[in-house]
Amino acid sequence: MKLIGLSRTIALTMAAMAFGITLLVVVTSYVFYFIAFHFWQGSINDPSMFPAGPEWAWLIITTLIGLTFAVIVGIHLARRILVPLNSVTASIRRVAQGDLDARATTGDRSLGEAAVLANDFNALADQLQRMSKEMTFWNAAIAHELRTPVTILRGRLQGLAEGVFPPEKSQFLSLLTQIDGMAQLIEDLRAVSLAESGHLNLEIKQCDLSAEIESVVEFCRHALNASKHYPIFDLQSGTVYCDPVRIRQALLALLENVRQHASPGSLIIETRQDDGWCVLRVIDTGPGIPQEYASQIFKAFRHARDVDSGMPRDKQGSGLGLAVVAAIARAHHGEARCYPSDEGGSCFELRWPTPSHSA
Repeated sequence: MKLIGLSRTIALTMAAMAFGITLLVVVTSYVFYFIAFHFWQGSINDPSMFPAGPEWAWLIITTLIGLTFAVIVGIHLARRILVPLNSVTASIRRVAQGDLDARATTGDRSLGEAAVLANDFNALADQLQRMSKEMTFWNAAIAHELRTPVTILRGRLQGLAEGVFPPEKSQFLSLLTQIDGMAQLIEDLRAVSLAESGHLNLEIKQCDLSAEIESVVEFCRHALNASKHYPIFDLQSGTVYCDPVRIRQALLALLENVRQHASPGSLIIETRQDDGWCVLRVIDTGPGIPQEYASQIFKAFRHARDVDSGMPRDKQGSGLGLAVVAAIARAHHGEARCYPSDEGGSCFELRWPTPSHSA
């Protein structure tokens, strides 16, 4: 092994320690013998005070053995320390070159700090790889979601410019619908991104949650009736602390999800204040979501087709609605959940703590 860098330093340090200890033993021995002969024999000129040939040989051999042993121990220690450090260094170079599969070797775990360094690097590499995959997925998903409305807009505008389509009100309303969809997608992306970075600011204040919910449902009533979903209120009266604008946004996303994916029928909307938690539930009548997929639907761009719903493609939204709900819940220090309902469908629950409970 070529001694360079840290290994050379360790080996030289061990050798210096061995030489120093040997020298200390020899010097202190002579001091001891000097004092002993001076006081007890009265003479310091005894020829036995000075080492003879065999004694010099013994001292040299002992010193060389000590140095050799120190160097061997130092090299062994250097190898144990340098295995994780060199592995981390090489892995960092590979990551810098774009190889996010690079991982460091922990080596001897008895060297706690070096092993912790390798483990921390591996955790960092795992996080970078996960973020890279998510970024690739998000880029592809955003491009996919924007492609359809952009293509429609381009085709319609080109048709209007070439006189293929008559410039009628219905054409402009259709274009506005596509633009509204793109605007909603952009707003949902903004909300999810802000929540992921911890910058989704809320304006918490006291409000009448029942009145806010009734207002949102009344706004959506025409669309719900068109899809044959009939709201049933089970609201607990009282004021709560929340950001009413964000809660309205979350409820709109839940209602849109029901409108697109749930079977026609009754739609129960209920609120509760229970054990320090504010709870908002939206309960449909089916077809329901398998429990093993329930935790996945709140991730961005997870469409119904991703959980074997059997929904046709045109019945699916951007895949951001429920992600927005989860983001708003987390911003309120709460959570969003989905579980089977007693009506045979799914219960989407948004809960967040009251100020006294969160304190």
